Amino acid sequence: MSSFHSKYTDKFIEAVLNLNTKDDAYNFFEDICTIKEIQDMSKRLEAAKLLDKGLNYQEVIEKIGISSATLSRVNKALNYGTGGYKKIIKKLEA
Repeated sequence: MSSFHSKYTDKFIEAVLNLNTKDDAYNFFEDICTIKEIQDMSKRLEAAKLLDKGLNYQEVIEKIGISSATLSRVNKALNYGTGGYKKIIKKLEA
């Protein structure tokens, strides 16, 4: 179990799992995050999808405007993380 697990993060994850519609998700995340945070998370997911498709760092940076440091963290998580990126990418492609 990761070190960030706590009763608070458990409740947050439960809240996310209870979002039933895209509108519910937009409303919740707009309330709980800044627009910049939502945009950053969205870019990370898109970067993971592009890396998974075989694009190189420069292509991803040019395509979505993500920093090389963030892209490096995304790549590390994609290849050596818990499998979260790969699982969601597979689900979104289905």
